[in-house]
Amino acid sequence: MSAEYEQQKRPTGQGPNEPDAGTAADARRLALEIIATLVNIKKTAAEQLLRKAGVTDALVRRFLTERNPATGEKRSKREAGAMVFDELVRVGADAAVVRRLIAIAADWDAFHLAQDEYKARAVVQKAREISGVLAEADSRERILQEQRSRQEDERRRTERALVLQQQSDLLLAQFDQASIDEDAQKRGYLLQDLLNRLFDLHSFPVTRAFQRNNGGEQIDGAFELEGWHYLVECRWRVKVADIRDLDGLLGQVRRSGRQTMGLFLSINGWSEHVEGLLRQNPDKSILLMEGYDLRSVLARQADLRELMKAKVRALNLDSEPYFSVKRLRK
Repeated sequence: MSAEYEQQKRPTGQGPNEPDAGTAADARRLALEIIATLVNIKKTAAEQLLRKAGVTDALVRRFLTERNPATGEKRSKREAGAMVFDELVRVGADAAVVRRLIAIAADWDAFHLAQDEYKARAVVQKAREISGVLAEADSRERILQEQRSRQEDERRRTERALVLQQQSDLLLAQFDQASIDEDAQKRGYLLQDLLNRLFDLHSFPVTRAFQRNNGGEQIDGAFELEGWHYLVECRWRVKVADIRDLDGLLGQVRRSGRQTMGLFLSINGWSEHVEGLLRQNPDKSILLMEGYDLRSVLARQADLRELMKAKVRALNLDSEPYFSVKRLRK
């Protein structure tokens, strides 16, 4: 190994297995020594070392052919290797190539290719030593990255919870204000908007009120849950809903694609016959939701996604069109 390489010193106070910026410099110097020492013939070094380490064809050609402008002679392996690393640094690809060269050297046993077998064996031994240092550094970096990732996840959860709290409180205040408004039409429009905003707040893909079939159908809104689309109809009337109030939504669902269901939201509930008649419907395509369900979610006493999944499960497994939030909170 060259005297220049042997004389490289670690910063004062750095332990032999303590990777830092100095270790990266040590690794690059070692990689250059690998190129200069392990293989005597330049072309063979290019094939056995540079190409296997991922150096591009263009740089390999420069390594083999570039000449020293001062002398006109082809550069030595060390000079050409330094040029290769300078180019790799310029494009930000040096670290990976250095690592691969060290890995190649750590497993090297073709000492017959070297001009000086003693120097080659010393370089291989150094590669094995620094491979351990780099492995430890990688392990510590992975641990740090995992810690940073957990901290970032926690920060996002905290931030998300704060937004959810603030927006839910705002929607709840609007809901309670609307409950004393005597304008039924105004309440209905507000309910549509509030429900859309609530589903959007809970990260459901939402489609706001729209028309289809050349304006023949008015849909209050829609959302998506686990690959299924749900058409929404909202009612906020003093009188409870009856089965005729659901006919429109049933028809809209039937005229939709196969993976479409309906959510009927009636703030003041529905008549005693509605659930029984829906159980008799062979399609089992309508979920029921009442004002208490909605307000519980707005007050953050229940999770909207969890509630919707429970409603879907109750309909599909128990033929129950209505699953109360009260059951979820038990």
